[in-house]
Amino acid sequence: MPTPGSDSPQHRIFAMLDVDGDGVITYAEYLERVDRVALAMGRAADQPVVASARAAHDAVFADMDADHDGRVTFEEYRTWVGHESFERFCRRALGSLFDIADTDADGCLDRDEFTRMRTAAGNGEADAGTAFDALDADCDGLIDRDTYLAGIRDFVITGSSPMAAAYGTGRPEATSEPVRN
Repeated sequence: MPTPGSDSPQHRIFAMLDVDGDGVITYAEYLERVDRVALAMGRAADQPVVASARAAHDAVFADMDADHDGRVTFEEYRTWVGHESFERFCRRALGSLFDIADTDADGCLDRDEFTRMRTAAGNGEADAGTAFDALDADCDGLIDRDTYLAGIRDFVITGSSPMAAAYGTGRPEATSEPVRN
């Protein structure tokens, strides 16, 4: 279980993914974030972009769950997370959430799309807004996919990134019910 009060990127991300705060990320918790993002963006559960996101998240969970017991402990997560796992699995999974949120398929998210995606994924609304402002370096009101993914990768790998703001410092709250098939 994470050390209470720790503010490392790994602890902050783990806390967001451990929706019920019991010290483990279950398969259901992990896959429900896809459903929450789909619901927040008005996407039906049977749309191909949602199915693709589920498949990407399924692959991430299978790789994180070292002992294959359907639960990822903080130790499993901490051992797994890093540059290699980001490039092999997380880039696709996080990109798939971006794709769900990119409802007009223009390769960019505006503030509303970004905020709905990030809050549905488990971040606080104010934290998501702060991250959007930091990622929107050219102030055009849009975040492109590459900028978004680079921001998360940098946070995961170095702890320093405009995306750090999205993860806040407190325990995030779930904001939507999952989509049901």
